[in-house]
Amino acid sequence: MQAATLDYRPLTTANWADFERLFGSRGACGGCWCMSWRLARAAFNQGKGGANRSAMRALVEKGDEPGILLYKDGLAVGWCSVAPRTEFVALSRSRVWAPVDDRPVWSISCFFVAKEHRNQGLSVELLRAAVTFAQSRGARIVEGYPQELDGGPLPASFAWTGIASAYRKAGFKEALRRSEKKPIMRYEILPG
Repeated sequence: MQAATLDYRPLTTANWADFERLFGSRGACGGCWCMSWRLARAAFNQGKGGANRSAMRALVEKGDEPGILLYKDGLAVGWCSVAPRTEFVALSRSRVWAPVDDRPVWSISCFFVAKEHRNQGLSVELLRAAVTFAQSRGARIVEGYPQELDGGPLPASFAWTGIASAYRKAGFKEALRRSEKKPIMRYEILPG
């Protein structure tokens, strides 16, 4: 049996239909459309569904690339939101995920893997691709905010920021921990 071919592509208007197909009619999780950290809480809650979809589409139409799609044998099977930290307003309100220092970082805020492709290591592949994507746009530090597991599986609806073990497998190191289950993980890109 031949190994699957994996590749990633930034989300653009050219592959918007793949993003919609991956997220489905519910917008991945309850109408989120990966806008949870990009909008003020009230605006996000009010926009669940169509308005959040439109807000993401507007980002893409203005030329932003708010994340990457992971393709397996040509089919979009995963998503990772990665952008400069300043694009995620929710991070500016968080005590747990407040900045580690004053260095500019790119943040990974969300993962989504199609149900039939979960538990295959694709989160690690998405993390590696996110680092490559951010580096190609000048990032020196890529940061994530995963959950630390305590032995049992985490329901998919709670795993959207990622699992700490996947970050470790992708080469991220813990930078700081203000909460027992929520480390801040960093990947520092060496100059060169």
